[in-house]
Amino acid sequence: MKKIITILSCVILLAASSCTKQYVSPGTTNQTVYANVATTDWSLYTDNNGSKSYSAPINVNISNNFAQIGGIIVAISYDGGNTYEQLPEVYANVSYSYTYNAGNVTLYAQSPDGTTPVQPTLPIKVKIILVDSNG
Repeated sequence: MKKIITILSCVILLAASSCTKQYVSPGTTNQTVYANVATTDWSLYTDNNGSKSYSAPINVNISNNFAQIGGIIVAISYDGGNTYEQLPEVYANVSYSYTYNAGNVTLYAQSPDGTTPVQPTLPIKVKIILVDSNG
């Protein structure tokens, strides 16, 4: 009886450890785009709810299909690209965020509580990472 239980236990252990693992390969078309935003590139913007912020549009080669199933990560640098901070971010009492659609990434700047538009006073280097997806 002990032999049968031992053999049965070994078979169950062997079957449980032979599971198939699936690996998802990342997309190979990820891209990084850099842009410079001057202090004069910002303009006052009012959204549909009446909230105001400053906005700076950046033309980026994003297709409508990519905007629907891909992903975008945006980071900004105030030291010429030595250090980046990923958005959304509050830096020097300015809250930064972004939106994107086909052909465009737009940065926004306002007070941290979202009540007052704040125009950035320093040039910004922007890193835009386009993350491909198999959507």
